[in-house]
Amino acid sequence: MANASDTDRSRPEQDTRRIMSDSSNIEEARTESDDHVAGQVKFLVCVDGSAPSKVAVHYACRRAKNTNGRVALLFVIQPVDFRQWSGVEEMMREERRQESEALLNDMAAEVNTFAGVMPELMLREGRIGDEILGAIDDDPSIDLLCVGSNPAEGRGKLVSFLAGHLAGRLTIPLVVIPGTLSDEKIINIT
Repeated sequence: MANASDTDRSRPEQDTRRIMSDSSNIEEARTESDDHVAGQVKFLVCVDGSAPSKVAVHYACRRAKNTNGRVALLFVIQPVDFRQWSGVEEMMREERRQESEALLNDMAAEVNTFAGVMPELMLREGRIGDEILGAIDDDPSIDLLCVGSNPAEGRGKLVSFLAGHLAGRLTIPLVVIPGTLSDEKIINIT
């Protein structure tokens, strides 16, 4: 026989299930891109191959591994203006694309080794702030934006830009990871 405290604890769960079953079917209302599971976090990490961005990747991997979350890596190819030499511009664009894809694939292998999952890879071309916001807007399952910083250089261009110009436009938390964190420190804080 259940005592009164057991009954009291189970009643809210029963009520919650009843309320949810009486409301519109949540699963039917979801879109294909809205596959968020409570407690699972998807980390978007901006990468450029620098040491700070690699530390940010390691941080996101540890957090994802510990929360059964996911990692997405974003590389933004910033435009270079060579309008007067359109042939050179196209050749440089293709070269940068190939280098960017190689970098993303190398970092994906690191993520797989470090967290045991394959990350989602995103390669976008344009102004970095616009492309970061675009990636977040295009994927509503992204929960946190992670960027690495180099404390020796102060806030750095990307962190300054994100904190200053985009802070009012970001719809998710921005996590700035100091590039000087050791693997041991990352393990301790994640």
